[in-house]
Amino acid sequence: MSNMQPAVRPPLDVFIVGAGFGGIYMLYNLRKLGYSARIFEAASDLGGVWRNNCYPGARVDSEVPVYDLSLEELWRDWTWTEKFPGFEELRRYFDYIDQKLEVRKDISFDKRVVAAKFNANMNRWEVTASDGTVIQSRFLVLCTGFAAKPYTPQLKGIERFRGISHHTAKWPEKGLDMKGKRVGVIGTGASGVQVIQEIAEDVEHLTVFQRTPNYAVPMQQKKLDELEQKKLKNIYPAIFEHRRETFFGLGYTPFSKNLFEATPSERLLHFEEQWSLGGFRFMIRNYADFISNQAANDEVYKFWKNKVRERLHDPEVQEKLAPSIPPHPFGAKRLSLEQHFYEVFNKPNVELIDLRQCSITETTSEGILTADGVEHKLDVIIFATGFDSVTGGITQIDIRGLGGKSIKDKWTEGVSTNLGMTAADFPNMFFVYGPQAPTAFSNGPTCIEIQGNWIVNCIKHMMDNDLACINAREEAEQEWRKKVLYLGSLLLINKAETSWYYGSNIPGKVIEPYMFMGGVQNYDKIITEVASQGYVGFDLCSTTVHL
Repeated sequence: MSNMQPAVRPPLDVFIVGAGFGGIYMLYNLRKLGYSARIFEAASDLGGVWRNNCYPGARVDSEVPVYDLSLEELWRDWTWTEKFPGFEELRRYFDYIDQKLEVRKDISFDKRVVAAKFNANMNRWEVTASDGTVIQSRFLVLCTGFAAKPYTPQLKGIERFRGISHHTAKWPEKGLDMKGKRVGVIGTGASGVQVIQEIAEDVEHLTVFQRTPNYAVPMQQKKLDELEQKKLKNIYPAIFEHRRETFFGLGYTPFSKNLFEATPSERLLHFEEQWSLGGFRFMIRNYADFISNQAANDEVYKFWKNKVRERLHDPEVQEKLAPSIPPHPFGAKRLSLEQHFYEVFNKPNVELIDLRQCSITETTSEGILTADGVEHKLDVIIFATGFDSVTGGITQIDIRGLGGKSIKDKWTEGVSTNLGMTAADFPNMFFVYGPQAPTAFSNGPTCIEIQGNWIVNCIKHMMDNDLACINAREEAEQEWRKKVLYLGSLLLINKAETSWYYGSNIPGKVIEPYMFMGGVQNYDKIITEVASQGYVGFDLCSTTVHL
């Protein structure tokens, strides 16, 4: 075949982008209904974020079994070894998923989707991969995840650096030997915390470049017993059902009491209890008003600051990692879970550079030069600088709907969706775990299953009623946008200067709430009601199209 002729495949009922949790869940449920469906995945295997992120220390921050798919054919015979599994175990879990569900047969790997165009005359999507392959489908479902587009800042002179440099999300599949090397880590978000605490023992010298201190809390990791898990499986259905009923989809709920309704001794005991339990409990099980009341938030921060400082030896390091004056409210940026992150900075081979006091000037052939004139000699530079989150995975694809307008252009001045799953003028297109949905304000599998079930049921409704297309109404879209912005305005989260929750970590990106912050359980109720009312807020076209 000539290079000028795209390889066009037979039309599908549903085409899916991405083979992580979302794509696999969609594929499984669509196949059960007898629909033809296929996934294109840019990576070489299953796993989504767990295929791309294989840096030292990479692991999930939701505990199992909450971080499972709720399908009994998967959890019944699967046993985890750790409360918070690392990427290696998660990859084994995806292999196990394939053994049980045989999903690989309907997935094309190393296929990066670069464009998608809606053909209004035929009510079909025409999707193009980077190798020229073209797929036509009735429905398009984007399961790209919220962290699919890594962000690497443009450091002056980076091309001169003679050492090795990698973003954590583009880590070499075979790993990287850093033993005895001089390593610099730029960024102290989730991946920064994980890689820093993992490599500090092995490297000759570690230089950490911190823009904003991370309000990290104890993971309280532990090994899991197979027999205990087996006994617990009797209540797994209840666990999976209950996570849909909670604010963050994690199976535990915010404390009902406001902070100043409790006595100082009561508050201290409650803080200590949640701290010792680990995970996100210190945030989620904290007092109800701490994320909206600045005075209450200050009390939470003060407890956290004292807990961190007692683990650090150097007063200057204490001030850098747990400042006397908080740079933003506690919880305004996503917390990270740590195991021994703060102890790393007591080591003689570890140096912490506060970029607010001394910025990076440029990269030299031998390392990084800071504003004080010091050249930090490095063999390896690790960019733990995060992602163009929530929207980036979608807008990096040239998706064009009615009138040829791209989704990137549509969202240039602010995101507008209906229910965080659809966009006006992009008929028959859905996205999972993306903008204006609970997404990062939820445990991943919980949000994915809630949205996935809604989308599958919508497609079934379309098929059963011989409906050709569904398109979100602009007025419904604007109402949803207003709701998302309003909910975001109620929280102290909007006081963080640079947060991917608000897009402010990416130069030029519109600063606004990118997620529905009203609770998973409320989101579930809202979208369920929309479907029960015959998909109010959508136009449904009855023109029959035979694929």
